[in-house]
Amino acid sequence: MADYDKFSELLESFGTEVHYLPEDESTTLDSIYTHDPCIVTNGGVILCIMGKKERLPESTAMENYFQSIDVPILGRIEAPGTLEGGDVVWINERTVAIGVGYRSNAEGIRQFRELLGNLVDEVISVSLPHWTGPSDCLHLMSNVSPIDHDLYLVYSRLLSVSFRQYLIERQINLVEVPDEEYDSMGCNVLAVAPRKCIMIEGNPITQSRLVAEGVEVYTYDGSEISLKGAGGPTCLTRPFLRFAS
Repeated sequence: MADYDKFSELLESFGTEVHYLPEDESTTLDSIYTHDPCIVTNGGVILCIMGKKERLPESTAMENYFQSIDVPILGRIEAPGTLEGGDVVWINERTVAIGVGYRSNAEGIRQFRELLGNLVDEVISVSLPHWTGPSDCLHLMSNVSPIDHDLYLVYSRLLSVSFRQYLIERQINLVEVPDEEYDSMGCNVLAVAPRKCIMIEGNPITQSRLVAEGVEVYTYDGSEISLKGAGGPTCLTRPFLRFAS
């Protein structure tokens, strides 16, 4: 709890208003990774069906909380579709990329696109690699972290050629995570504002590369709440309201 409290305090130091889900006996310890059970859109929240069955109750817990604070619900992904928030990367307000792998499938993406309707212009499906298999948690955001509209942190070894080229064609500068800092979650970075981010301490090469691009980097001890559960600062949060800077 001490590490989690320190992480929360770091978030609040940026002026962030932090909400906490109420205790719910239907969820497991994985529920600290609040990024995955839903996706926030300009039309409201889309509730997900998790690819990991033990996490299925989390979207209902999230729905109950959002309803209690009057956040609109746009819809819900239904079986056999699966979709997890960690696979969703908003390129801009009307373009979104979604990883297709063991946690999110084509049917889930079809339903997502249908729910959004004319709120988006383009939904891009990005194939994910097998990597270490279905028991591991590999999302698109395991390999891509937007830092600004034109600056992404990436681990290119696990990106498809077509998606990497797509990012470059959109004139997005790619900062590469070195091999030795991938397992320590160097690629899982939370942008709290354009070119201002939070990352797990112990990734000095990645941190220095970000700083060289003019990024303000803040770190926290993720040995307990991140590395043991394979969930970095992005996974630990579900941003649902941001103000333009």
